[in-house]
Amino acid sequence: MELVFDNDRPIYLQLVEYLKLYIVSGKLQPGERLLSVREFALQIQVNPNTMQKALAELENEGLIYTERTNGKYVTKNQELINKIKKELAVEKVNKYLSDMENLGISKKEAIKYLQEIGGEI
Repeated sequence: MELVFDNDRPIYLQLVEYLKLYIVSGKLQPGERLLSVREFALQIQVNPNTMQKALAELENEGLIYTERTNGKYVTKNQELINKIKKELAVEKVNKYLSDMENLGISKKEAIKYLQEIGGEI
């Protein structure tokens, strides 16, 4: 997992975002066992405390859970995964529309560009 971090934001928050994307996109499957905190930290090249903080945040949100002595797993709650996927999609669409507005492009024109580039909606 090759991640590029932005120095302007806490790394643990960026890890939370990356892992959310991996979960909602299906790169991490429901019920899949995650690497240990140390293995994750080593693979991503971050401090284990930072990795633990990110995983604790994901657990608070319900996207992962811990089985005592067995490790951490991706939630099997597909409704929650779909809900977060929709929230992330809405966030990205709103950012796109805001960026287009800053360029002087109306919402209608922005949608037209999406249709031209990505095919009919």
